[in-house]
Formats: sequence, C-alpha cells, structure tokens
Amino acid sequence: MNEGGADTTVDVFLGGRLLIEQPAKGFRAGLDAVLLAASVVIEPDAPVGFLDAGAGVGTAGLCFGVRYPAARGVLVEVAPQLARLAEANVVRNGLTGRVRVVETDLTGPAHVLAENGIAPAKFDVVIANPPYLENGRNRLPEDKVAAGAFGMEAGSLEAWMKFMARAAAADAVMSLIHRADALGIVLAAIGSRFGALRVLPIHPREGERAHRIIVSGRKGSRAPLQILPGLVLHGTGNAFLPDVQAVLRDGAMLPGLRV
Repeated sequence: MNEGGADTTVDVFLGGRLLIEQPAKGFRAGLDAVLLAASVVIEPDAPVGFLDAGAGVGTAGLCFGVRYPAARGVLVEVAPQLARLAEANVVRNGLTGRVRVVETDLTGPAHVLAENGIAPAKFDVVIANPPYLENGRNRLPEDKVAAGAFGMEAGSLEAWMKFMARAAAADAVMSLIHRADALGIVLAAIGSRFGALRVLPIHPREGERAHRIIVSGRKGSRAPLQILPGLVLHGTGNAFLPDVQAVLRDGAMLPGLRV
C-alpha cells in the first residue's frame, strides 16, 4: 500500500489490522518492530500500561496496542517529524484515547518527563527498538532524521536503560531488539536494572549466524539469564516460515518464547 504524502508511504502490518505512515526513504520500520511487539506475552485482556521508548513512527507500540486491546500506552519520540507521523498513525488506527505520543528526549531531565506523564514506576511493559549504530564508528545516513533513528552516542544505550528502568513499575516486563553482535553492550547497559533476562537469537536462515537479538527481562527479578533456542525467519528462498508468518500477519506470539 503506497498511499501517503509526497515523502511518505502507508504500509500494512499485521495482515491489515494496522496501517503505518512512514518516510518513503531513510528510516523505515518493519520486521524488527513487529518482532519486538510480539516478544512480550501477557494475558489477552490485561489492562496494562505500556511504554515504547524511541518509538519512531509508532510501529512497535501500535502493534502491541493492537495485539492487546485493553492496554494503554505512551510512545516517546524525540524527532518532531517522526512524532507527528506517530500521532497520525494513532488516529489512523483508531487508538486515540488508548495511546498517546510524547515528543521529548527520553534521556532528558526527570521533571520534564514527569510533566509529560512519564512518571517513575508507572508502566507494566517497557519496550525499545533503539538505534543500532554508534556515532563516529559507523557510517550514518545523510538525512538527519534517519541518522538520529539509526545512530546514538557511545554509552547512550545505558541512558535508555536507565530511563526504561525508572519508568517501569515493580515486576514490569522489559523487551528490546538489537544487533546480535551488540549483545555484550546490551547486557552491560541493562546491568542489574532487570533480571530473569532471556536472550532470543534471530537467524535469517537455518545454519546462518544470528543477526538480531531480542533481550527481555523483569524488573526486580534475580533469576539467572537464559539463552533461548534461536528463531529462524526464512525457509527456502525469501518466504517466511509459517510460525513467523503467523507473527507478522496474525499477531501471534514469537515461537521462540513459547516456553
């Protein structure tokens, strides 16, 4: 589906249950956002509060909101262009009143966050699809919005985790998706803020190295870390395997988390 503004497209997610307007070039949400939203497993009718940190155009948070109709959430995004698109996507998908967008820097002062309704220990679920590349060490897109979505300063991931831990309620669930080769950086940033960590490697195909990881955990838990069996995305060719297709089209939970 290619309707949208001159510089945007409107794309179909979850088998048509969700329509997302996003930039036609540069930062574009897709598979990672849907997998992230499917990595949190709660009761279907649980009236949880959720937070999507660095939400971009809102894809992951809105996927979560569609999957769980009783959930209410906040999408936090610092880039004005992406925040405006996220707001339009909330309206487009009939989620006004359940999901709102806050345009602010999540690493900013605590009183500014509180003024925007992001109070400490407020959210039952916190998710993030943070920038994957480190400024100064990776080539970033020339477009400033895309560069901000893909790159962050060295050490900034820890600031994100500090924000997420502060916003998370006692026993809250945390989940984020990142590059597989950044696992050490991710675990170091999480530190002791969340326990019961579970690492789900994501492989493009059987026998290939993982290129993504989903790391989930629970605030206040002291349970040890687990490395889960990897999730393979594709079979022969580029077709998604049936279990993955069910996640992308039907909003099913990730098969790698069925424990």
